[in-house]
Amino acid sequence: MKLYYSPGACSLAPHIILREGGFDFDLEKVDLGSKKTAGGEDYIRINAKGYVPALKLDDGQVLTEGAAIDQYLADLKPDSGLAPKAGTMERYRLVEWLNFISTEIHKNFGPLWRPTTPDATKQNQRDLLAKRFDYLVAELKGKLYLMGDRFTVADAYLYTVLNWAGMLKLDMSAWPALGEYHARVAARPKVQEALKAEGLAG
Repeated sequence: MKLYYSPGACSLAPHIILREGGFDFDLEKVDLGSKKTAGGEDYIRINAKGYVPALKLDDGQVLTEGAAIDQYLADLKPDSGLAPKAGTMERYRLVEWLNFISTEIHKNFGPLWRPTTPDATKQNQRDLLAKRFDYLVAELKGKLYLMGDRFTVADAYLYTVLNWAGMLKLDMSAWPALGEYHARVAARPKVQEALKAEGLAG
């Protein structure tokens, strides 16, 4: 398998999962501006959507969209505990988390990256994120991870998007529990491996 990624982007989540699951895989960096891979390929020919992640399977198929890739990988390694068993209520709770992170946190960060976004819009996005952060703190109370004591693919995704708060210099002091959660995930050896491989940690 080969993961197409951009350092620190949402592709960090499946990168972490690949390492947590003990997969044998290759990494290929993508320049999202030029749409070129590190090997000189036209990324649009690999993933017509033009963004990461994309996972090239051993049979040549390409799977896109982080939540789909995350669950695909977890299902290849059912004993890893990275996702509850398909068809169980716990699995649907995981899907619930993946959708929430994708639509209510990930996408609300989007306008904050763009220099052309009006200040009023940026403030609106920060206000929306604050409400989502309040919800996360309430849900994490008494738990190590989103689903309880076990790390899952949802934690890889949430950790990845929470990283962006630091990159954007958002004041997170109102949510110390999120800081503790973020540090707990960051301390995992496989997460550190992924960060180092992407040049995000020394």
